[in-house]
Amino acid sequence: MSTVSKTMYKPLSLAMSVLGGVVAGMVFKQVWKRIGDDDDKAPDAKDLGRSAREVLIAAAVHGAVFGLVKAAIDRAGAHGYRALAHEDPT
Repeated sequence: MSTVSKTMYKPLSLAMSVLGGVVAGMVFKQVWKRIGDDDDKAPDAKDLGRSAREVLIAAAVHGAVFGLVKAAIDRAGAHGYRALAHEDPT
């Protein structure tokens, strides 16, 4: 990747990362509404009123959703960049 390409790709990559974080947060909230017990809000790790099992399940689902969304957004951004610049962003 040339210096000009790197300079062009960095802002795009940063914007895609921010967008990915926002999308992942929204997806996780929807997923948790469907699998959570009584509360629509995922339990906080410091909330001792919630069971350790529930907190750990929420953390695992949260990590899986964020990882999946991040990979999908990064992949789509790389494909889009390649379509515009005719070179890979690696």
